[in-house]
Amino acid sequence: MERTLSIIKPDAVANGHIGNIIKRFESNGLKIVAMKMIFMTKNEAQGFYAVHKDRPFFDSLTDFMSSGPAIPMVLEGGNAIAKNRELMGATDPKEAAEGTIRRDFAVDKEKNAVHGSDSPESAAFEIGYFFNSLEILG
Repeated sequence: MERTLSIIKPDAVANGHIGNIIKRFESNGLKIVAMKMIFMTKNEAQGFYAVHKDRPFFDSLTDFMSSGPAIPMVLEGGNAIAKNRELMGATDPKEAAEGTIRRDFAVDKEKNAVHGSDSPESAAFEIGYFFNSLEILG
């Protein structure tokens, strides 16, 4: 079994898509083994997205991620990282496949409803950023 981090971003929380997004994960074989609602500070968002600190979108991304509640969760299942990324769809919802989370719920390329780890290494860092071992079931 593999684990990955997913975040329901502030736009999807504000627009009432929490239940629909969770249903996509669960109905596609991903089990939620940890979940909480948080309101990241700008510094916390910068720490989480530090890998992007030299990218031109870093400030707007961290402003957005600290603009409202978000829901980080740990998903578990066979090939969880790839499965989650498939369910999310392309970063830009206009380019995302029909039936993907971003195509159905994202506002735009930045306010794109969800975040998901892109590798086992990033999943390990990202899960540890939000959860300690006592908060993860299973």
